[in-house]
Amino acid sequence: MKVIDRGERIDVLFIAEGTYPYIRGGVSTWIHQLITGMPDIRFGVLFLGSRESDYEDIKYELPRNLVYLESFFLFSELEYPPAEPTEGSERVSLLKAFFREEGELPEELSSLRFYTEEVSFSQMLYGRKTWEMLEELYMDLDIAVPFIDFFWTMKNILSPLWVLVKAIESIRERDIGLIHSPSTGYAGFLGSLMRKSFGTSFVITEHGIYTRERKIDILNSRWIKSVPSFAVDKYDIDDLRKLWINFFVNIGKVCYLMADRVYSLFEGARRIQISLGCPPHKTEVIPNGVEIERYAPLRSERPEEVPPVIALIGRVTPIKDIKTFIKAMKILTNRLPSAEGWIVGPEDEDPEYAQECRMMVKTLGLEEKVKFLGFRKVEDILSKVGLTTLTSISEGMPIVVLESLAAGVPCVTTDVGSCRQLIYGGLNEEDIRIGKAGEVVPVGDPNSLASAYEKVLKDGKLWRSYQIAGIERVEKFYSFDSFIQNYRKVYETFMEAGVGGSIHRA
Repeated sequence: MKVIDRGERIDVLFIAEGTYPYIRGGVSTWIHQLITGMPDIRFGVLFLGSRESDYEDIKYELPRNLVYLESFFLFSELEYPPAEPTEGSERVSLLKAFFREEGELPEELSSLRFYTEEVSFSQMLYGRKTWEMLEELYMDLDIAVPFIDFFWTMKNILSPLWVLVKAIESIRERDIGLIHSPSTGYAGFLGSLMRKSFGTSFVITEHGIYTRERKIDILNSRWIKSVPSFAVDKYDIDDLRKLWINFFVNIGKVCYLMADRVYSLFEGARRIQISLGCPPHKTEVIPNGVEIERYAPLRSERPEEVPPVIALIGRVTPIKDIKTFIKAMKILTNRLPSAEGWIVGPEDEDPEYAQECRMMVKTLGLEEKVKFLGFRKVEDILSKVGLTTLTSISEGMPIVVLESLAAGVPCVTTDVGSCRQLIYGGLNEEDIRIGKAGEVVPVGDPNSLASAYEKVLKDGKLWRSYQIAGIERVEKFYSFDSFIQNYRKVYETFMEAGVGGSIHRA
């Protein structure tokens, strides 16, 4: 993977877990916007991926003010220490706290010293004390899967913590002003270790709520293998998923407590953060913004008649629930035969799911009606469609909705994240008075989606009213300049507070 190190001070270091610059869209676009929107600030990116083979080339043109880029892979065994039996450390028993549903986490678990001096990577992997700790936890939690499956699950959960230590060792001599993590999880935990151990300022911005999204991923995962196929009726396969979920909930609490400030994109997300253990006084809302001048010209490029085309712009992954969109298109085309659905986004993040979606299109006889266009520039799509849609089961504040409204295209979305606020208004009374910019429907309901598509596409007067409302809303409340200035204030506040600095000077 590409490494960049210009040897300059890093004013703001992003810790990007599975996003920028190797994955397009969503959080990656958000990071790229911040870097390019503040060319006078020197940024770094520490990328945390799963395995190197899961990523291809860099997807963005890297700006000159990106002065550092390095990658680490959480589930790669290439740099494991050689297997060697050891007694291990009694202190490894503290790790059990990560997997309990209640109780305080020992303070040591958020200290770098624990992972470098008290329990080494070798001791965690090969120590007899680790084995004894796992036996105790297996019995305490009354795990109902074979111990061998429990053992490998625990290894996969815990080993990445020592990968984070390697990342810190690689960057600890650098002069860093502020650490910014776009999530909790392993990325946020890395920021927490650096904050506690070196005093470097640390802030989090959650787009969706990481813990909730990981629950969705885990509960729908194919990669958590618990038992052989012949034993599926004998064991409760949810036990291994609970281990992952409890772990992410607990490290999320650490992230909230260690961060200097925790941002969300809308008020509902801020309330969820507080419910998950974030101190209320640390929370603040900073909404996303859109480059209106980039999309406004597309309004005049539209055909006079509203095209009966619905575009779902997003990654082809389960969390985007592409299958529900395909089902909705089957219902819609039975009612409105001229309608088309375009799926516009990369398919490489979950190829198996993408193939299932293609097979569903074929099975439903929609090959001429539902088209997979792959990654395209949003500007090339928005002037050609009548509606955009998101059928996701989880979102934060989707930039594609803002882009769509700025281009004068109404949206139909599921009721997730800030979609209701963006489409119906909700920031204040003035925002609500602007009116609707589309329709919001329940999650996983293809009939409601199809009805909403049909309603808007068949009523030109309604479509126009939604267009006018969307344009007014983004121009008044979601400008790109406001977005950049809000984060500039964040960066200047924490860098000027004197908390940051060279992280090797504790």
